[in-house]
Amino acid sequence: MMDSADSPADNRRTTAPSQCPVLIVEDDDDLREMMAHMLTIEGFDAATVANGREALEYLLSSITPHVILLDLMMPVMDGWEFRRQQKAHPDLAGVPVIVLSALDQGRAANVDAAAFLKKPLDFDRLLELVREHCR
Repeated sequence: MMDSADSPADNRRTTAPSQCPVLIVEDDDDLREMMAHMLTIEGFDAATVANGREALEYLLSSITPHVILLDLMMPVMDGWEFRRQQKAHPDLAGVPVIVLSALDQGRAANVDAAAFLKKPLDFDRLLELVREHCR
């Protein structure tokens, strides 16, 4: 565990981040696994899926995450369609989404996300945003 002096963001940790499930929806295998590893090291319960269809299946059959990290450009079901279906489902509509995309933020405006992070990712900022949803 890092010393709280290492980063100002560490001061915002929940007392038990492992009780905070996070769903990563990303088609890039390496990036998806890197994010999951980083979040796990930080004490979060990270689950991963490779596209929007898998994300909906996960959400309907598993513990609801506190936040979803969502890529937009994916095969099978992209992030825009995932968000349309998520928002149409009463039990899933309220789960906040952080968009992760190489696209310009303006192209993601209609996704109605809690936050937007441009790729390549600033992992310190990503952790800060996840911690905000796990307080």
